[in-house]
Amino acid sequence: MAEETPKSAITEEQIASTAPTASSASPSRNAFTALMAHKRKASPSSPAASKRSLSSHAKNVFKNRDGLGAYISDPSKHPPSRVVYYDSDFVAIHDMYPKSSVHTLLLPRDEKFASMHPFDAFEDAEFLAQVREQSARLKGIVASELQRRYGKFSVQDKPREAVLNGEVEIEREEDMPAGRDWEKDVLVGIHAHPSMNHLHVHVLSKDRSSEWLKHRKHYNSFATDFFVPLEDFPLEEDDVRRHPGKEGYLGSDMKCWRCGKNFGNKFARLKEHLKEEFEEWKGE
Repeated sequence: MAEETPKSAITEEQIASTAPTASSASPSRNAFTALMAHKRKASPSSPAASKRSLSSHAKNVFKNRDGLGAYISDPSKHPPSRVVYYDSDFVAIHDMYPKSSVHTLLLPRDEKFASMHPFDAFEDAEFLAQVREQSARLKGIVASELQRRYGKFSVQDKPREAVLNGEVEIEREEDMPAGRDWEKDVLVGIHAHPSMNHLHVHVLSKDRSSEWLKHRKHYNSFATDFFVPLEDFPLEEDDVRRHPGKEGYLGSDMKCWRCGKNFGNKFARLKEHLKEEFEEWKGE
């Protein structure tokens, strides 16, 4: 049976941010709860060869550092609240322990690459191109969700919100103000030393507003060069980010992602500051 054409993970109404807020939206109307209604197409097996293998565990045991394997193996078994979309090559999911208000992961399903370190996997130009394409798609979905959640607070989105609220009328759909470019507020990249065995790309908002952001290593893993933007790949052989431990990224002083203020090792003070920055960021 031929594979069904994937359905969009976000409706046209949601793209225009006319969907209800998170508190009132039904699962089918939420930009992150529309599971793609197609079956996984079996892909030919390929050797899981890697210059830097990340997993020494059995492939059928999905726990601890192998936990992402469960989504790769059979995404249809997981609820729409966890899976954003999937096809035969990639799965996009919500991070179970988000470090920003919107935090997703892109997971390749190809056996050849799924267990490789991204530094090695992204040396394959064809695979890197596929990851970039899918990351751009997921970035757009995250940006749409940010606009849905926070557009009403943003100065840049005021003209657009005025139309949505019926305060201003437009004659044609194409006259709808574009509003804030929320994609500029989305980060896409990998950790120089991944915490999970399966290759995953982080696609997240840059606000760092989350109860799961609990200590300095959490923060610095996204606020220093420990986080390597996807656009920087493939890396040069002498790139210092290939040696994150030597560079000491995770143990360095914590600096605010927005204003640059240095909080040293005072995480509690940083967390309080991040609350203020989050409110100001929403209002930009």
